[in-house]
Amino acid sequence: MATTETTTKTVAVDECPTTELRITSGDGPVTRTVLRTPPRDADLSEVPIIDISPIYSSSVAARQRVAQQLRDACTNTGFFYVTNHGVPADALEAAHAASLEFFRQPRAVKERAHASQSQIYNGYKPPQTQRINPFESVDVRESFSWKYDPKYDECVTDMAAIPAKVSQCLTSEEFLWDATANLPHFKDAILKYWRSCLKLARALVRSFALSLHLPEDYFDDKFSHPDATFSVNYYPPLEQPAAALDESVQVSIGSHTDFQLFTMLWQDSTGGLQVLNKQGQWLKAKPIEGTFVVNIADYMQRITNDLYVSTIHRVQNWSGKERISMPFFFGFNLNESCDVLDSCVAPGEKKKYQEISCHDWVKKRVEEMNRIKGRTEPHEKFDG
Repeated sequence: MATTETTTKTVAVDECPTTELRITSGDGPVTRTVLRTPPRDADLSEVPIIDISPIYSSSVAARQRVAQQLRDACTNTGFFYVTNHGVPADALEAAHAASLEFFRQPRAVKERAHASQSQIYNGYKPPQTQRINPFESVDVRESFSWKYDPKYDECVTDMAAIPAKVSQCLTSEEFLWDATANLPHFKDAILKYWRSCLKLARALVRSFALSLHLPEDYFDDKFSHPDATFSVNYYPPLEQPAAALDESVQVSIGSHTDFQLFTMLWQDSTGGLQVLNKQGQWLKAKPIEGTFVVNIADYMQRITNDLYVSTIHRVQNWSGKERISMPFFFGFNLNESCDVLDSCVAPGEKKKYQEISCHDWVKKRVEEMNRIKGRTEPHEKFDG
């Protein structure tokens, strides 16, 4: 078993010893000082619950109140729960049931949809094949992923009208649906849920624009054909470590930050998601029925000049039960680019980042991760 590469030292931080955690980023390895205290439950001041139903209101004042709550959360931990989000419960439940049915099949059946057939990381990833943080153990999970395809986007009415600069960043792959045709409801359940998440994400981008003191439609031209990826993670239970703070323990998914704008996560009742706050304390983002967990990702942090926080997170499933999570990753069209927003540069400050396209940023993140691993694995390439 691969072990976490950490260097432990004793430092007086409220009399708690610390350890050094390393993760990858687009600009090389990043080191964070982490308290050697057990993860504790997050309180609502750290990971708040936001009722986002007013984002669909005709009242500008109501939409602005939600935007302010988003701003408060994004400048704090960068994590929050959303409730009254509008994703139908039946769509969510059907996707969850279909995902469980898929992962409970024999491995040989699942591997018909193996991601090695994909140019863009679509499909099934078996156990022991993913290591999102090269400084920690191999992830103890299986997953199934599917990236944006405009022919399944209800907002795209004419495929032939997609501009060349947009279409060159899009790839359509049907092998994974053909490979899962033995499950008659799988494709329909996944796509119905994905479309619901896509609708919500597009509405949230407008709220984020308001939260950044911009017109609501400021980003509208940038997500006509977004980098919108749906993934399902299947986590078997981990063995409880002999010592609660043993750094050599396995991770269900390693410590990392996400790539683009934000992620919306549905998690079952099992739990296991942990968020690293600014003080270096791991917080448990426990499941709350009827909510999504939303977190800010790296590109959003870049364009807000570090105002909004892309926070390190991981999963450790010590529940003794299987766990399903369904993250929906959202970003601008891959051909799009955005400079640091002037509204995020305070008087006397400078822009901390050079403008970079979403395609080049995601490619840079993947290449940096593979560089540290010392190889480019077939399922970790980026052909945007």
